[in-house]
Amino acid sequence: MTRRPEPEGHFPGASLAAAILGILAALGCGGERPGDRVVAYVAHDLIYSEPILKEFERRTGIRVDIVGDTEASKTTGLANRLVQLKDRPEADVFWNNELLRTAQLADMGLFQPFVPRAAAGIPQACCDAAGRWTGFAARARVILYNKELVRAEDAPKSIFDLAEPRCRGKVALANPLFGTTATHAAVLFAHLGPEKAKDFFLRLKMNGVKVVPGNAMARNLVMDGEVPICLTDTDDANGALELGKPVEMVYPDQEGMGTLVIPNSVALVKGGPHPEAGRKLVEFIVSAEVEEALARSRAAQMPLRPGVPPHDPRFDFARIKAMEVDWSRAVAAARESAEFVQSVFLK
Repeated sequence: MTRRPEPEGHFPGASLAAAILGILAALGCGGERPGDRVVAYVAHDLIYSEPILKEFERRTGIRVDIVGDTEASKTTGLANRLVQLKDRPEADVFWNNELLRTAQLADMGLFQPFVPRAAAGIPQACCDAAGRWTGFAARARVILYNKELVRAEDAPKSIFDLAEPRCRGKVALANPLFGTTATHAAVLFAHLGPEKAKDFFLRLKMNGVKVVPGNAMARNLVMDGEVPICLTDTDDANGALELGKPVEMVYPDQEGMGTLVIPNSVALVKGGPHPEAGRKLVEFIVSAEVEEALARSRAAQMPLRPGVPPHDPRFDFARIKAMEVDWSRAVAAARESAEFVQSVFLK
């Protein structure tokens, strides 16, 4: 992937505190008035995002009003709110961990183009070409298997293996209408074409895949030995690994189309009430130091730029073959993919 050039004076190994101070000083944050504020819609888990936003608040004096989403709504609630308030937005910044929804909102004209300087080094393929959103700190879609139930040599190496007879009745999958599973479906419709994608999902269904409410539940079934294999995200997989459960993680399709990598994204809301504070918050969120903080967390977010250490080598973005994704095509395919997977799995 082509990467944005690193600016002079960028020190990926610098401490979080020192580097953040430098970024904020360059942005002129030191003179903010106590009454300044910014409203952030945040779909990323608050246990990880709130400390970062509070650090921005502490260092700048800009109050951050955080509006979160629920796990059940899978980003949909905040997205709907942005749409409903398009003509009178209350948010300045949208931080989302599910990129398809961000790309959909961008195509609806909800975001103000803005290319943050602090995003230097992030691959261009992980950012909107029109500057409407910036990607950072990613998750990947992975296969997780229980080592007590599946031998390493028999473990699936591709998502297409999950639809093969040897995996019949052995696979759990999160509800494909929501979250990263819905994103995965839309991307496959765009990447493979509708016919091949439909064939894959039909074969999954006929192979006895177990559909569960979310990725964490799919992970739990595998780590507890109730289901041998699941398709989930790296943050959920890491939760099982850190608990010492007998599981192993596989980045699928490394010999083929590559693994789907889904960055966090941040966007400046068009017409937001505090645009200058919003720009400063966006700069802060996409910084290398925030990527490092998210990588250190249990969520094990994958830094996208070189020089930022991953959670551990298993989560090193540079070591995996990432799937090439045209997010605009995925947005265009999303309705058809959603209607199809609903007809197959949920009726």
